[in-house]
Amino acid sequence: MTDNDSSVGGGYLLHQINDQVIIVQLLVIIFLCINLSLIVTFFSKDFFYTTMRYIFFSVTLLSDSLILIMSDILLLLSYFRITMQIGMCVIMYIFLALYTFVTPITLTAMTLERFVAVCMPLRHAELCSTRSALQCIVIIHGISSIPITVVLSIFFASASHSLYTQYSICSMDMFVFLQWHNHVKLALYQCYFLIIFITIVFSYIKIMKVAKAASGQNKKLTWKGLRTVILHAFQLLLCLIQLWCPFIEAAVLQIDLMLYVNVRYFNYITFNLAPRCLSPLIYGLRDEKFFLALKYKTLFGFLRAKTNIQISFV
Repeated sequence: MTDNDSSVGGGYLLHQINDQVIIVQLLVIIFLCINLSLIVTFFSKDFFYTTMRYIFFSVTLLSDSLILIMSDILLLLSYFRITMQIGMCVIMYIFLALYTFVTPITLTAMTLERFVAVCMPLRHAELCSTRSALQCIVIIHGISSIPITVVLSIFFASASHSLYTQYSICSMDMFVFLQWHNHVKLALYQCYFLIIFITIVFSYIKIMKVAKAASGQNKKLTWKGLRTVILHAFQLLLCLIQLWCPFIEAAVLQIDLMLYVNVRYFNYITFNLAPRCLSPLIYGLRDEKFFLALKYKTLFGFLRAKTNIQISFV
């Protein structure tokens, strides 16, 4: 009777995971299609790729799309129990960990760009040029690489040389051997969280002061900038919660395996997949110029496809 119960329970778990994987694949496809349409819209107008905030926006789109693809590949490899060399897994970890930090740091840079636009309007053209945007992207990637460099340095110092040629199921948790490694990782995440939080609060307070002192058209533009900062703060909150998910999941794993599976699935959908699409989409729809370009691109593409179908039937 016990064996039958366990086999039924195992079958239920396998069925549930099957359903979960299918749902994830559908969401990834939908989110990638939306992100692709936003990327195509970005490259459709010269104005977008010569303006700092839109350049930063494109960086978050590309970063989020890369994370969607790579995390989904790891999910499928893990689900089908496909192993790979640890050395190859290290390369995948570098890209995933790097761009996990690129998105929140780029959003912080977008917040600072709005701060300069509202609080230092006379210097905005000078400080927020296309050249400055490209330099900032290099700096963002440099700052984002610090946590990975620290984690991998500890990993390389602890692991034997033969480990890199061994085959294993690739997981982002495999690079933390000891408890103190986890403490170092957590300390780095907390440090980044604190710096980003201070930057957001500083920008919000400064823009709020300017908004209260402004009048007429300036007041309208200033409050619009303030709402943008609030949106960035919400986007960053979702990104930062994602950084805390591994620590929450590790604690839940000590309690119950089934609960761990459900919590990890919920975290993956809510804090990993959804923000990679919904946040950029909301930002793109909220921006008047980008929304008009997206609307034109979508309608034009639909009409052109409809015309091609009609011609093929003639």
